[in-house]
Amino acid sequence: MEKRPFSVEWLAQSSRGGARERPGESRPEGSPLHWPRSVPADSPREREAAERRSPGPAAGAAPGRSRTKFSAAQLQELERSFREQRYIGAGEKRRLAAVLNLSQSQIKTWFQNRRMKFKRETQDAR
Repeated sequence: MEKRPFSVEWLAQSSRGGARERPGESRPEGSPLHWPRSVPADSPREREAAERRSPGPAAGAAPGRSRTKFSAAQLQELERSFREQRYIGAGEKRRLAAVLNLSQSQIKTWFQNRRMKFKRETQDAR
């Protein structure tokens, strides 16, 4: 069976590292960004699978990322905003990030964690 470009056979072979270029095109040696890009041997999917098999001391933590220690002033402002509204909007998230010198993802994560804490507290009270 002929392996035409983008046929199932051609794609299967290229994903295994066989056909690295489209027929009629040449790929200069040492050109890692030339089409088609192959999946690196250490892809995120493979790293996640390895972490599930052998969790180390930092299992689940982003490498090189330490836990954010919020200041008392930051916590006070975050808690005040949380009391007003449990789900933060995009505008308020941007405002808080600028005022508190935090990233928007840190603000988003804090609100997610605070909602879970609130949920646990209200369930324990029942």
